[in-house]
Amino acid sequence: MAIEKGTNAPALTLFDSDKNNITLSDYKGKNVVILFFPLAFTGVCTAELCNVRDNIALYNNTNAQVLGISVDSLFTLDKFKKEQNLNFPLLSDFNKEAAKAFDVLYETFPAFGMQGVSKRAAFVIDKEGVIQYSEECATPGDLPDFNAIQQTLEGLQ
Repeated sequence: MAIEKGTNAPALTLFDSDKNNITLSDYKGKNVVILFFPLAFTGVCTAELCNVRDNIALYNNTNAQVLGISVDSLFTLDKFKKEQNLNFPLLSDFNKEAAKAFDVLYETFPAFGMQGVSKRAAFVIDKEGVIQYSEECATPGDLPDFNAIQQTLEGLQ
C-alpha cells in the first residue's frame, strides 16, 4: 500500500539520466509530482510519460516539477528519455530504495515473473515535503488519474 496523503515524503537521492544526483529536498519550495513507472520502453509507460510530456505546461503552470522514477538503469532511462523527447527528469531507482520507501515495489511483477519492479504510482508532494496526493494503480496497465493530480496541484497554489 503506497504512502498515504498527509505523510512526509521519504528522503530520496537518485541518479537522473544525465548522471546527476537528484535529491527530493532539492525541490523544497516547489511542488513535485513523482511518477513511478514499471519499465522504460513498454507501451503503457511510454503512453503515460508522453502524456506528461505533451501536457508539461499544466505542471509548469502550477509550480510543479515532474520526476519519473523506475528501476531501469540510468543508461536505459537516458536512451528512453531521448527517444521519447521527454522534458522532465527520469531517475534511476536501480537499487529499489525509493520504491521501497514509498511502498510501491512488486515482490513479483504480474508479467514474466520479474522481481523488484516498481508499481505504477503517482504522488504529489507540496512545497513543504508533505504528500498531498497518493495513487497506486491497481494493475501495471492502468494509468494514474491525471485529472486528480492536476486538481491537487491547482489547490496547492
